[in-house]
Amino acid sequence: MLQVRSVFRSALRKMSGGGANKLGLELSPYLRQHKDNPVHWYPWGQEAIDRARAENKMIFLSIGYSTCHWCHVMERESFENKDVAAIMNRHYINVKVDREERPDVDKVYMTFVQATTGSGGWPLSIFLAPDLNPVYGGTYFPPSGNYGRPGFTQILEALAAQWEDNKEDMVEAGVEVIKIIHHKLGAGSSQPGPL
Repeated sequence: MLQVRSVFRSALRKMSGGGANKLGLELSPYLRQHKDNPVHWYPWGQEAIDRARAENKMIFLSIGYSTCHWCHVMERESFENKDVAAIMNRHYINVKVDREERPDVDKVYMTFVQATTGSGGWPLSIFLAPDLNPVYGGTYFPPSGNYGRPGFTQILEALAAQWEDNKEDMVEAGVEVIKIIHHKLGAGSSQPGPL
């Protein structure tokens, strides 16, 4: 079934002629809800990964689902905001995943967030190296910080600066966490299925 969906999506994308945001022709209603965001979203797939590798940028991976309240709040506060989108588009390759369509991707990165923060939930917000190893993650981030906690724009800028100065250490730390998860829980918790 996954292969049929992949072939169908590929044909639709070729017919569409593209655009900055690549979610308009996805099968998932959740992904299509984000098609008009100013964020240059990609669906989970080889095109986004290849671009991240070619540009040596981190991937911002946002995982959610249609009936998730906080997913819609984060969209309204951050993903529809042109200033926030400009930061995302400048520093990251942005990927949106419907957890109901790709539970394998959700499981891997939810396990990482739970292992590194002690909690999880949706929207799941993950920063990945171009090799798909997670570097940092959390759930809902408000657009600006308060009560001593950083906001989404601060996190975006700080991680982008850290990536410029210290990417090898960031990747190494993420790989070490994934090795521990793999050792404790097995490969299904540390690697998503095929693209």
